[in-house]
Amino acid sequence: MPVTAARSGRLTDLPVLLVAVVWGSSYLAAKGVTTEQTVAAVLVLRFAVALPVLVAAGWRRLRGLSAVQLRGAGLLGLILAGIFLLETYGVVHTSATNAGLIISLTMVFTPLAESRVRGTRLPGAFMAAAGLSVLGVALLTQGTGFSAPNGGDLLMLGAAVARTVHVLAMSRMESVRGADALSLTTVQLGGAVVVFAALVALPGTGASPWAAAAGFGAGDWLGLLYLSAFCTLFAFFVQMWAVRRTSPSRVSLLLGTEPVWAAAVGIAVGGDRPGWPGLLGAVLVLAGTAWGRSVADRERGPGKTTEVATAGTGAEATGAETAV
Repeated sequence: MPVTAARSGRLTDLPVLLVAVVWGSSYLAAKGVTTEQTVAAVLVLRFAVALPVLVAAGWRRLRGLSAVQLRGAGLLGLILAGIFLLETYGVVHTSATNAGLIISLTMVFTPLAESRVRGTRLPGAFMAAAGLSVLGVALLTQGTGFSAPNGGDLLMLGAAVARTVHVLAMSRMESVRGADALSLTTVQLGGAVVVFAALVALPGTGASPWAAAAGFGAGDWLGLLYLSAFCTLFAFFVQMWAVRRTSPSRVSLLLGTEPVWAAAVGIAVGGDRPGWPGLLGAVLVLAGTAWGRSVADRERGPGKTTEVATAGTGAEATGAETAV
């Protein structure tokens, strides 16, 4: 490979890797600004910053969407809202390390679900990798001793399942095929915000965005802006830029390091202390998901990787996936 091409590849890789680092840190950032009573309110505030930028950046293409594409993207937005709610409630009730590692099971769940839908069989190596990941999560949720997983762990597991549903729906819905990625993302996030706004309008569902904002200190505002500006906008536009300069598979591979950074940030900055069962579980989750991902990508074939995130805050799926 020519030196200039190799250097160009590294320059493309660095911003994408930074997105993975940012996404990995997003679990701790969300945990710092959110309580059980402010989940929906914080989500409204977060996207009140990001959504207008996306609308302004893609207004012409957004106007070009057909009514069928708008309905399809709106339906995907409902699923996306469920993912955000499960992840955010989950991270409130578990550690940032657990959240980032459990959600990485999407990398295993998605090929499993695809194989069921298509009536194909995955190789034994993938099934072994999936088993390793599940064993890792079982150990990870034990903390410093053996106990049942807490509610936050189960919510993050539900979010991983919801992400899988979102990926499958996006890949199989005829109505959104051919839609511009920026427009598709914007409509999905807009639909999700409508859900969050409806939730905060219901009595007894938690604080309003205004009440939550009134209780924010300087650190909370910085955390919210970090989630909006870096974990959403920066991540989206870097991916849009990088996927034109390298392969989707390469972008997906780099973004797949997100759980590594989630664990590193949770332990080093967040003070998570998973104990020896949790540490062993973290290693098994990372090994299992990386192994399973490589097997699934080989089965899929070159140029057919579908797990390229283009929107948001931390998962890999064409269109608009998220992490908290």
